[in-house]
Amino acid sequence: MSAIQVSGLTFSYDGSSQTVFDDVSFRFDTTWRLGLIGRNGRGKTTLLRLLAGQYAYRGQILSPVRFDCFPPDVGDRRRPARDVAARFVPPDEAWRLSRELSLLALDEAALDRPFDTLSPGEQTKLLLAALFLREGHFPLIDEPTNHLDLHARALVGRYLRQKEGFVLVSHDRAFLDACVDHILALNRTGFEVQDGNFSTWQQNRARQDAFERAENDRLKKEMKRLTEASRRTAGWADRVEASKIGSHAADRGHIGRQSAKMMKRAKATQHRREAAAAEKAQLLRDLESSAPLALHPLTHHAPRLLESDALCIRYGDSVVCQNVRFTLRPGRRLAVIGGNGSGKSSLLKLIMGEDIPHTGQLTRASGLRLSYVPQDTSSLRGNLRAYAWDGGLDETLFLTLLRKLDFARAQFDEEMQHYSEGQKKKVLLARSLCEQAHLYVWDEPLNYVDVISRLQLEELLLTYAPTMLFVEHDRRFVDAVATDVLTL
Repeated sequence: MSAIQVSGLTFSYDGSSQTVFDDVSFRFDTTWRLGLIGRNGRGKTTLLRLLAGQYAYRGQILSPVRFDCFPPDVGDRRRPARDVAARFVPPDEAWRLSRELSLLALDEAALDRPFDTLSPGEQTKLLLAALFLREGHFPLIDEPTNHLDLHARALVGRYLRQKEGFVLVSHDRAFLDACVDHILALNRTGFEVQDGNFSTWQQNRARQDAFERAENDRLKKEMKRLTEASRRTAGWADRVEASKIGSHAADRGHIGRQSAKMMKRAKATQHRREAAAAEKAQLLRDLESSAPLALHPLTHHAPRLLESDALCIRYGDSVVCQNVRFTLRPGRRLAVIGGNGSGKSSLLKLIMGEDIPHTGQLTRASGLRLSYVPQDTSSLRGNLRAYAWDGGLDETLFLTLLRKLDFARAQFDEEMQHYSEGQKKKVLLARSLCEQAHLYVWDEPLNYVDVISRLQLEELLLTYAPTMLFVEHDRRFVDAVATDVLTL
């Protein structure tokens, strides 16, 4: 058991006026399963890269182990997966790799295929298994669930639960609860380390926020009372002092002592008010604001907005999904779930009008207006204002939604290709929220999106109850939002 110590860590990117970390200090143990959480743009991935020595910084990072970042650079992705794994696992220990792959339910035959032909989920499992076999190395795992379906997330969660010694960045609440035993939270004003899983941290955070809100209200009332008392005392002192002047001033010494006493009381009240203000300033600094979002879906009077009968999607001789039947009625929210490669994204693209080869029937209501959030964010270029103009969006509404999703105003003029993946996803979500539609079609909208924003989106969809068809692997989000489930 050894400690990893971070002291006085200070870092900012070249050419940026914003400091990512300023004199940050914390420690964690090499045996901890540490969940790293925080809103998008707080520096979670940056911290992993700093630990791994990829950036220059001020301060100290002292560690008895070497760090490995996930996902690692695998070099030529066209090589057999076995050769990719050999970069991390010596050939004479291949039996250990076989054991790890069996725990992850990955067929060993996948090792003989070119690495780039493995599904993203298979690649994730292989690389996780390889990293955990490196002796004396400490894995830094950055959002491994983005390419895992519900079943695979549960499987990988159980796998990580059996390991010790890693840092895991994830926004999936159920996944964090399944495999971490400590939380490192990147708050507004600094870092916070707690024992327990995400739910434990969330409960503690809620209690702390409630306590600070109550204290804040108490101090506001106290400051108001002290201000009024100070004003009264100062007024009395002025009147007593004024009474020393004129023919009615019988005992000027007595009056002077009264005046001094009143002024002393006024100063004491002022000091108490300043102390209360200082105490109040320490409260609510880490409170995560989650301003409610708004959505204005259109009403369609058809009894069925979408209907599928014996739908089959195929690419050449390969059948992706078949015999798909569902009906989507107004006000319902249909979650499409299934394993990787089961045709979820293809189905959504077909609904959006793309030329996807298929047989069977897919019927859309006449005049149906749709709003789409794709998986892929690579098309985002330029700045937000140009993007809003090109998309015909209300710029004020669009930027307001992004502010509610924790975008800083300074980011409005930055180029979107420099955003984090979570920030890019929020751009696509904010665009969809600006669009009035009968049907909202979202393909894995929560990839890379932080927990607070996920909760905001849950509240939005439950409040406004739009008609939706969406693909998502966050089990808690699906359970909270979906009214119906289609399994492929």
